[in-house]
Amino acid sequence: MARITAGVYTSHVPAIGAALDLGKSSEPYWQKVFAGYEFSKRWLRENPPDVIFLVYNDHANAFSLEMIPTFAIGTAAEFQIADEGWGPRPVPKVVGHPELAAHIAQSVIQDDFDLTIVNRMEVDHGLTVPLSLMCGQPAAWPCPVIPFAVNVVQYPVPSGRRCLALGRAIRKAVASYDEPLKVQVWGTGGMSHQLQGPRAGLINRGFDNAFLDRLIADPEAQAQVPHIDYVREAGSEGIELVMWLIARGAMSDAPPRVLHRFYHVPASNTAVGHLILENT
Repeated sequence: MARITAGVYTSHVPAIGAALDLGKSSEPYWQKVFAGYEFSKRWLRENPPDVIFLVYNDHANAFSLEMIPTFAIGTAAEFQIADEGWGPRPVPKVVGHPELAAHIAQSVIQDDFDLTIVNRMEVDHGLTVPLSLMCGQPAAWPCPVIPFAVNVVQYPVPSGRRCLALGRAIRKAVASYDEPLKVQVWGTGGMSHQLQGPRAGLINRGFDNAFLDRLIADPEAQAQVPHIDYVREAGSEGIELVMWLIARGAMSDAPPRVLHRFYHVPASNTAVGHLILENT
């Protein structure tokens, strides 16, 4: 049977992708950010998954504001890179895993979670920046990726409770897949940031690090935090952190092994948070 071996958690700041694409990763400002992923790149090379299930949010590229699914799973054989207004990022196309994606959709929907099944969509920086941070600039991504898009753009957004429970349903689905695949679940987005209004540029180090602590040691407590607390403490875009709870729920209930933890301020107008947790 397939099994989930680890969870990867990371911010997906678009300026990080631009810095990498434009050859600025060695500049003093960005060097501190990319240094936090050197261990991660080595670890991924030494612990390659067969499939990555990547939880992210679309930024009005695959889904316009006219139609936004709460949860959408990509079931296509491949996904092209979205043009976000300045041309597609110069990164490889994303190869999917239609068989596992369809199996997860079947299992999760039968467990009463309503998923939108997407047979064609483009993927934006929410998905490609985490891949770049973990993989560098390869000619092809190292394994198939199943995109799982979550609405954290248009209210109402899913609760932390719902996201943690969904992660557990995904864990169950993966475990029932009749092929010995090693699957990593990645939760992306955040950390505290706000892109508009009087609080634009807000960064809350205390909230961010408390979130990381609870995500590791007490995800149940973190799942009870209401969305308004994320907005108040972490800014309007801080709500992206609920996506990390999907990845955390997909891991074993046993306390995880913390392989890597990284936090840095600033990267563009936000903080960068990163964890690698391994099932024990």
